[in-house]
Amino acid sequence: MDSYYDVDAILTDSQKVPCTFELSVPGLGFLDGNMGGDMKQGTKVELPLWLAEMLAVSIGHTKLMYSHSSASAAVPSFTSLDLPSALSNRVVAALKADPRTVDLRAQAPHFYALGARILELFDEDEIVDVLSETFKVRVTTLADQAHNPRGATGEGADFLRGLDETERKLFRDAHDGAKAVRTWLAESAKKK
Repeated sequence: MDSYYDVDAILTDSQKVPCTFELSVPGLGFLDGNMGGDMKQGTKVELPLWLAEMLAVSIGHTKLMYSHSSASAAVPSFTSLDLPSALSNRVVAALKADPRTVDLRAQAPHFYALGARILELFDEDEIVDVLSETFKVRVTTLADQAHNPRGATGEGADFLRGLDETERKLFRDAHDGAKAVRTWLAESAKKK
C-alpha cells in the first residue's frame, strides 16, 4: 500500500479477488455464508485483496518445527490466490486486441492499481506487458480528449465513462492544464 491514509490504495485493497482455501479452518464459514460453520478445504470464495493476501502469505513460507525431532515440514498457506476477473484471460485478450474499447471502470474502478498490487503477488510477465501497452495506447487518446475543449461531451464521452481512477485523474490534470494554457495565451494576446 502506498500510504496508510491513501484512499485510492484503501479502495484498491478492498476489491474482491478469488481464492481457494487450502486448509479447513474452524469458525470461518461465515466468509462463505455458512454462519457458525467451518471453512472447508477446497472452498472457493472472493475476499478483499488485503485479507486474501494475508491469508495466502500468513504461514506459507514458514516451517513447522517438531519439538522431539529435527525434521521440519512446510506448512501450507490458508489460501491460494487466483487472478481476479479484471485480469482474466478474456479481459487480457480484449486489451491485446484494442485497449481503447475495453471499459476498464467496469472491470475494476482502480484497474491499474489493482493490476500493480496483483503483480506484486504473481509473476505474470504477459500481464505486465499488456497493462503497459494498454496504458500507453489509452493515454494518447486520453490526452487528445483532454486537449479538445468539447472532448468530454462529444464522441469521446463513452471513452471517458470507461476510464479507471488513474486515467480520470490524468484526464482532469491534462484538461485543467490545457485550459490554463488557453487562458494564459488569451491574456497574453490582450496585453499586446
